[in-house]
Amino acid sequence: MTDADFLKSPMPEAVEMPDLDLTGPGRFYNRELSWIGFNWRVLEEASNPRVPLLERLRFLSISATNLDEFYNVRVAGLRELAREGNTTPAHDGLTPAEQLKLIDEDARRLLHHQQETYETLKTEMEAENISILTRDDLRQGERSYLEDAFMNKVFPVLSPLAIDPAHPFPFIPNLGYTLALQLKAKDGKRSLKALLPVPHQIDRFVTLPSEEGTHRSLPLEELLLLNIDSIFPGYEMKAYCAFRVLRDSDLEVEEEAEDLVREFEVALKRRRRGEVVRMKMTAGAPDTLRDTIMEELNVSRDEIVEVQGIIGLADLKELVLDSRPDLLWPSFIPRVPERVQDHDGNMFAAIQQKDVLLHHPYETFSMVIRFLQQAARDPNVVAIKQTLYRTSADSPIVDALCEAAEDGKSVTALVELKARFDEAANIRQSRYLERAGAHVVYGYLDWKTHAKISTVVRREGDNLVTYTHYGTGNYHPITAKIYTDLSFFTCDAALGRDATRVFNYLSGYAQPQQLENLAISPHTLKSSLIHMVEQEIKHAKAGKKAEIWAKMNSLIEPDVIDALYAASQAGVQISLVIRGICGLRPGIKGLSENIRVKSIVGRFLEHSRIVCFGNGGGLPSKKARVFISSADWMGRNLNRRIETLVEIQNATVKAQIVSQIMAANMADIAQSWVMSPDGSFKRAEWDEGTFAFSCHRFFMENPSLSGRGSAGAADVPKLTHTED
Repeated sequence: MTDADFLKSPMPEAVEMPDLDLTGPGRFYNRELSWIGFNWRVLEEASNPRVPLLERLRFLSISATNLDEFYNVRVAGLRELAREGNTTPAHDGLTPAEQLKLIDEDARRLLHHQQETYETLKTEMEAENISILTRDDLRQGERSYLEDAFMNKVFPVLSPLAIDPAHPFPFIPNLGYTLALQLKAKDGKRSLKALLPVPHQIDRFVTLPSEEGTHRSLPLEELLLLNIDSIFPGYEMKAYCAFRVLRDSDLEVEEEAEDLVREFEVALKRRRRGEVVRMKMTAGAPDTLRDTIMEELNVSRDEIVEVQGIIGLADLKELVLDSRPDLLWPSFIPRVPERVQDHDGNMFAAIQQKDVLLHHPYETFSMVIRFLQQAARDPNVVAIKQTLYRTSADSPIVDALCEAAEDGKSVTALVELKARFDEAANIRQSRYLERAGAHVVYGYLDWKTHAKISTVVRREGDNLVTYTHYGTGNYHPITAKIYTDLSFFTCDAALGRDATRVFNYLSGYAQPQQLENLAISPHTLKSSLIHMVEQEIKHAKAGKKAEIWAKMNSLIEPDVIDALYAASQAGVQISLVIRGICGLRPGIKGLSENIRVKSIVGRFLEHSRIVCFGNGGGLPSKKARVFISSADWMGRNLNRRIETLVEIQNATVKAQIVSQIMAANMADIAQSWVMSPDGSFKRAEWDEGTFAFSCHRFFMENPSLSGRGSAGAADVPKLTHTED
């Protein structure tokens, strides 16, 4: 099948769903179960033979981290509702208690499969001379090395904790991994219960000396158990178990907080002490230890998951070894756009010539950094404004803003303190910026600012010209290497005015009355989307081509889903690429027979938000209306956040987005999972020996596609396949 065949292929045959009330809650699929389904897809990549071995280990680690965060926040919230007796159903009709039951069942299956996957990967790694040992596997020379390593690198960090009337049970922080020990004095006179927290400040796996091409490592907890005599002199271990707690990590901030930064600092401390929402424990733990832990942590049996294997699979990322490139993805170096090279690296000259669209990670995110660094050092630049939702710890973007402020330029930074799990980092960044002389604002207490905007105001002759960057992803140079996102640079005056109005809104709270090419949530973005869906319905009823292509991380907003259902029933052809959560049920007769949904999971994390409307001309066509956005189609993004929806007017940039980026996503088979009406996903299939198109590989191997940063319409190549 060629790409053209795929894009023109009919919708899969629709099915009847007689057991669902399609006029009521049954038309939606549960958000939480959909998320677990996404994490199943991530985990399945750990078993995908087409993925290099250590990359499969990375997928296993990611699935474990994802599940931890899911329990920290989503499950914690549902538990609180259920405990308060809240029986309000979600959009799909399930109460909090009903959701918790289904989540627990599916999550336990997922955890069991994670351990099975780990055992399989461990065996395959051993065949590649990468061994994860137990203390019984150690050689004599290794024991001598570990004795020295323990005393010099581990022992000083340990805090063994006795449990008795004089030593009350200590606080175990969120993600705290601890050994519980039953000890007996060697003289037989005393017994002791104790806890030994496994320090997170040092690596989980201790690397042992080994010959070239071999890697042997020992989990830190095994090293601790090997040295109980040194930690508890005069005692011997009679029994032990390991456990790890997950606590409620959602933040609550007082609505009338006068000092938002200080309030968040206090809230972060509260997060560490949140209620336990789940605890993993070694399977077959001694009753006395298990009962003590349960009582002291106020954990019930149904909140415990017994693990027959290793606890803390997220730490396996430490074993994704750079020293074994043969077991990793082939190296890939992002491209520098030719347009920027043509102008000797001058971003402003490149943008002056023509709007620039960069497709990350295939084109380097360093161009975004360069844009701000050049602005900081350019004597003609008078002002810089920047939103910061997530960025790296040692952020070159923050450094550039500080440099600009210290040079006397007007710098305004909107720092979002409510970026989950990055709150502390963002507080630190705001302090740096304030010390440099930047004006730091924090936006709204009730709404997160999730929009991705930068503006640079530059004096050119007698005029001030605004250069604007709109993005679909965070200003984070680390994640930009593995997330697919779009960066749009322009000096179009209207888009510059729109960006300035948004910044004024964020700092001055006065809602902009007129936006020219921009919609923002929570005010106009959702209504704009629904209006454009309704326009496609009108085109369909008029006998014109009516199509919608959209790509995002999640789709659960019920009003938008209902608008898409109405469009499907009117004959609008809708193709959606939804990486994660999807509450829409595709392919149901009488409801969604003209909607297909797929998820792409592969080497890069699909993160860009794009929506294309045929506008009476179909897709792709010159009549199409094309938008990039910071927002997923979720209630939080459309109703409780500051987000942007940017219309792309430049014909060449539109062509690049529709005919290259979206067409390649639609044509992908190799990394795609197709959604069924019941909410499940099935990996796309292709005949043995035939070619399966991969959009990730396609963009890595075709530098001519977007290397000039927005090719002309005539330069946009037709997607072609090369043999694998």
